[in-house]
Amino acid sequence: MKTLRPVKLTLIFAEAGVELVPPELWKHPSVKKWASKRGKSPKKCLLDISFHYSAMKELKDWWKRGRPDILHLCLLEALDSPLNRKGMLQVYAHTYAGKIMKFRQDVRIPKNYFRFIGLMEQLLTEGKVPPDSEDPLIKIEDTTLRAITSKCSHIYLMDEMGVKKSALSFAEEIVKHENPCIIIGCFQSGTFSPDIYMLADERVKIFDEALASWTVTSRVLTAIEIKLGLL
Repeated sequence: MKTLRPVKLTLIFAEAGVELVPPELWKHPSVKKWASKRGKSPKKCLLDISFHYSAMKELKDWWKRGRPDILHLCLLEALDSPLNRKGMLQVYAHTYAGKIMKFRQDVRIPKNYFRFIGLMEQLLTEGKVPPDSEDPLIKIEDTTLRAITSKCSHIYLMDEMGVKKSALSFAEEIVKHENPCIIIGCFQSGTFSPDIYMLADERVKIFDEALASWTVTSRVLTAIEIKLGLL
């Protein structure tokens, strides 16, 4: 087995479509019906295109919003990974609206999607989970992507227009850095905003075609774990 380097990878799921229903949609029939079914106020419900498609078509950038399921799958991959279990991973989610979610390494994301929705609703309403904890499992941080990435030694942006590298050769580069950062898009379609592109030192892809965010997460983390001798 290889000797483990003191790698601490920062993984950011960027522009995630996770937000509470915006005020302009509170009175829409599909939103009111969904909120009533759950016994909640519309303003405390998570926006989800599966339930609010007819309402969302009027929103700016609607195709990048209302997809908490993408973040859910990515978090399940990342937080249960050997890399995270060994304390070598710090996960953040950056939302479409610019909020920064920080996940403690020992947090266990519920596999049930509806429980996950409830968790995100509590987080976006209260600012942390659990809401009365001084050391929460998940919290909204008063920071920016630029502030987070400025502490990283090298920033890779996973982009379908990036330079093609095999997952293993990419991982070999990553483990040469003590504090690398990987940014993975967490939205349904479209491209990153210009501000995200400006953060990257390199833009990389690991396949000739666009891959789902959770697939990229799984393949890249597995390759890193292999290079570090964790697998």
